[in-house]
Amino acid sequence: MDRLRRIYQLHQILKAHRHPMALNALQEKLECSRASVNRIIREMRLFFDAPIEYDRQGNGYHYAQTGDHAFELPGLWFNGRELHALMSAQQLLSSVQPGLLDNMLAPVRDKIGKILALEHLGQTEISRRVRILRIAGRITAEGNFQTVADAVLRRKRLAIRYFARGSNTESNREISPQRLIHYRDNWYLDAWCHQRNALRSFAVENIKEVHALDQPAAELADAELDAHFAASYGIFAGAPQNTAILRFTPERARWVADEQWYPEQQGRFLEDGSYELQIPYSVTHELVMDILKYGPDVEVVEPEGLREEVVARLQSALGRYGAR
Repeated sequence: MDRLRRIYQLHQILKAHRHPMALNALQEKLECSRASVNRIIREMRLFFDAPIEYDRQGNGYHYAQTGDHAFELPGLWFNGRELHALMSAQQLLSSVQPGLLDNMLAPVRDKIGKILALEHLGQTEISRRVRILRIAGRITAEGNFQTVADAVLRRKRLAIRYFARGSNTESNREISPQRLIHYRDNWYLDAWCHQRNALRSFAVENIKEVHALDQPAAELADAELDAHFAASYGIFAGAPQNTAILRFTPERARWVADEQWYPEQQGRFLEDGSYELQIPYSVTHELVMDILKYGPDVEVVEPEGLREEVVARLQSALGRYGAR
């Protein structure tokens, strides 16, 4: 039996007995030596602040009464591999937005750290060996994020002051939050806007002020949300209006064939080794940016309007590098 399991078993024994348990009785129940029992008691006191006391009159060990609630061990019981996997996941969550959930995660992280220390598995090694790099992630105010997340789960409306980068304007909105989305290193809120009477997607970092309201949020069916936000390419999706046909060079095809741009995409290799990708889309902005990053390795075959927009962007970019 490993040390963590013995700690858990001793905890259950002490909880179940109102009177002090003699050391030899603990040895028998734990199936270990006197020294091992003493070591387990010492580790429980050290790592978990367990209020284990020795009663001389009763010649045994018991939990001292601490406040109104009986002592409980942290509810995290895993082996070393599972704990390291959990810490890696925590590292990932922290890297999604540095500092965003630190206050909420701190108690859990401390408990995991104590268990890792008990098993001589240092949690500091996680931060040295596991790195998650955020690219172009924008900073979200912690307080705003927590208010938004709480409203999403408690199904309450929000009053927000929102900055729209595209128009460089601010507006006050009352919204019914539907879903919180983490997309390309940034957070977005899908919500019903009561001013526009329509579904909208809001960048959370652009919510400058937010207040939870007492009114319940308007409820929209998952099918309606999926039809609006997941029906075509990109975060600002909407109903698909066109299908982009992109052709990638044979050299780039080996990478693109394994990429998922959109769940309902269709792709096939052509006879010359190039790769054709078909993607339904509504708004061109995000799709054009993704096409441009492949430079000479991709060509827009259809539709003509998308092809012309990409050509115009490339010509505009080239114009910035005119003859000097």
